[in-house]
Amino acid sequence: MSASPPPSETPAERLLARAVLVLLLGVGATLRVWLALGDDGVAWPDEIYQSLEPAHRLVFGYGMQAWEFLEGARNWTLPGLVAALFKLSSLLGLEEPRGYLGLTKAAFGLVGAATAWGSWKLARAYGASPLAASAGASLFALAAVPLYFAPRAMSENASALPVVLGLAIALAPGASRRAGVVGASLLGLAVLLRLQNGIFCVGLLAVLAARRDWRAARDALAVLAGWAFLFGLLDKLTWGRWFHSALVYLEFNVVKDGAAGWGTAPFSYYGRVLFRAMGGVTLVMAGLALFAARRAPGLLGVAAAFYLLHALQPHKELRFLVPVLPVFAALAGVGLDTVLRHLPPSPVRLALPLAVVAVAGVSGLRVGGLTFRDIGQYSGAKSLQNAWDDFGPANRLLITAGKLPDVCGLKVEAAHLAWTGGYSYFHRDVPLYTHLGPGRESRLYSHVLTGSGGVGNGDVVASEGPFVLVRLPHGRCTPDPAWSSRLP
Repeated sequence: MSASPPPSETPAERLLARAVLVLLLGVGATLRVWLALGDDGVAWPDEIYQSLEPAHRLVFGYGMQAWEFLEGARNWTLPGLVAALFKLSSLLGLEEPRGYLGLTKAAFGLVGAATAWGSWKLARAYGASPLAASAGASLFALAAVPLYFAPRAMSENASALPVVLGLAIALAPGASRRAGVVGASLLGLAVLLRLQNGIFCVGLLAVLAARRDWRAARDALAVLAGWAFLFGLLDKLTWGRWFHSALVYLEFNVVKDGAAGWGTAPFSYYGRVLFRAMGGVTLVMAGLALFAARRAPGLLGVAAAFYLLHALQPHKELRFLVPVLPVFAALAGVGLDTVLRHLPPSPVRLALPLAVVAVAGVSGLRVGGLTFRDIGQYSGAKSLQNAWDDFGPANRLLITAGKLPDVCGLKVEAAHLAWTGGYSYFHRDVPLYTHLGPGRESRLYSHVLTGSGGVGNGDVVASEGPFVLVRLPHGRCTPDPAWSSRLP
């Protein structure tokens, strides 16, 4: 981490650094909350059925169950945190979906903005000037991909903050023993949220060993062992077996290669999609990160290892890279500082960081126009559709259905239930049927959510986009003892 001494900062640079950091964090937080409250769509079923829906079941007593939470392929850390937000919403009087979902999405958005601050802190830990660190942090705070995923209740978003903040605290030069414990603990929490973040834990130990800081390495190893114990204990208490979720997850994804069933992609996928979604940010981030190689070789190696290990996996989704993006943003800040140290105080030295921020800002301006092709999802005509609010109209009709006094059962005919918000949006303790459920003549449900051409002899209660909510002509529902909350 040694580097040539930086030229002294001018008062203008110090003032500009503070202004840029405050501005990018404020704008980043505002954008994230605004996007959170304006989108009811589903980017991928995991954001509902691995977080919101199990949390809804914990707090309200009912909810659809994905296979992961029937067979125990996920631990309960993330749903537990979301459940705490749901409970807080209830205590604040926000007991309807708009209330608890809005608060939860906004909280995830604010975590995303705090993650950008973590990037700044990590760059500063490696000696970047406040202005260079702020410019690097803008590549996460304002860029399109982090903005798109930020409001979604996914493990990648939740774990990005403890990852970057843990590295910043644990790897800061001269970090105290307490700081090392706190930093390693944050990384341990990140693993509970997402198992793949174990790469960063191994990386932390490797960097400390490379520095020959054996005391810090031993402390970190002991702390991480403690968090591993907590991981196993949580599984023991919830699933009945030590490390049950990790074992089931690894068996499904590694031994059986089950994730490949959701699609595979070549090694070049992540680079291609990142360039398509935010080309300027990707080029600037990658280029500046290379300039950080001499000052932060270990951190660059950890980030590169995370990227390469994911690129080597057959099944790929862009969101899998969210935890490493703030680390690359911090490396970009260090790389930018390396460039600035070769320049005397001048307008150019002020202009370069502002140019980086401008690249990030331009990327953020196009976030609302991202298509599914831009984020590497789907093929054919669907890939050209806007990636926001997908199935949002259906979810808003689910909210409407939940408020109807006469609803005693609902069938979602127009879409696979996995691509809707489930009980998290419906919020009514009555049977919810998938498109594969019994026919309308069964009298097991009173309403259907269907396409505009599927009204039949029912009455339209509400409609939005291609979906309509229909009340069937019969009055009451027949009890269904065979109904299951398992998500097909």
